[in-house]
Amino acid sequence: MEQNYVTNVGPAEQPKFKFPTEIVELPSKGLLYPEGNPLAEGKVEIKYMTAREEDILSNANYLRQGVVIDKLLQSLIVTKINYNDLLIGDKNAILIAARILGYGKDYEFEYEHPDWDGVKKVSVDLTTLENKPLREDLITKGVNSFEFTLPSTKTLITFKALTHGDEQAIEREIKGLQKVNAASSEVSTRMKYTVTSVNGDTDKKTIREFVDNYFLAKDLRAFRQYYKEVIPDVDLKTTIEVDGYVVEDVEMSIGVNFFWPDVNI
Repeated sequence: MEQNYVTNVGPAEQPKFKFPTEIVELPSKGLLYPEGNPLAEGKVEIKYMTAREEDILSNANYLRQGVVIDKLLQSLIVTKINYNDLLIGDKNAILIAARILGYGKDYEFEYEHPDWDGVKKVSVDLTTLENKPLREDLITKGVNSFEFTLPSTKTLITFKALTHGDEQAIEREIKGLQKVNAASSEVSTRMKYTVTSVNGDTDKKTIREFVDNYFLAKDLRAFRQYYKEVIPDVDLKTTIEVDGYVVEDVEMSIGVNFFWPDVNI
C-alpha cells in the first residue's frame, strides 16, 4: 500500500490537520469496471481510522441493521466512487487494508478442529493474505462478464462478479420472500442475480425460470466452484499453527469483530 496524506480543511481560523492515507490495489485490477468509472483505475485510496470510525463500529443502530461494515468503509474511502459499483472481492481487499491500518496486522480468532480439545485461539498475520491470481485471459477490459458451460446439460451461461449493489438487491428480495413465508431461497435468488444469460438469452424471465426449474444441483455445484476460481477476490485461506499442530486452508470469516474484538454487540 502506498502512503499519501489528506488535508482536513476547517474554517479559516482553525488549524489544518493532515492525516495519512493508503492506496489499496484491487484484486480485479479495475478490469471489470467500465471506462470512466473511478474503480477502473484498479486502486482505491483510504484513510486511517479515527475516533469517528470507532463510533461507527459501536453504533447500536448500524449493528442492528447489519450495515456497520459498509458505513465504516464509506467513511474510510477517500476516492470518489459509487459504493454500489464496488465488486465484493474488491471490497474484501479494502476491508483487510482498513483492519491493518486501524488495528494492526495480527488478527486473533477462535477456531475448532476435530483433532483438538475444544476451541483454540489462533492468530493470522493479515499482511500475508494475497489476492487470488486474476484470470485476465477470461476478461474483456471494462466488461463484467464470464462464460461457463454447465457440465451435465451443456447449457452455456454467462455470469458476472457480484457488486455491493447486487448484494443489497439480493438481500431485499430474500427478505421480501420471507415476509410471505416463502421457502428458503437464498441460493436460487443469488443465482438469478449472478447469471446474465442462458444460451444467449438475456431475458430476466428466462434466467429466473432456468434457475428455478432447470439448473441441476450437480451443475450448480460445478458452477459455484468455477465462480470462486475466476472471480477477483482476496484469498482468505490461511495456515494456522497451535501447539505445533499445523492446519492448512483455514478460511477466515470477516465480521464486526474483525475490526474491533472488544465491540459490544
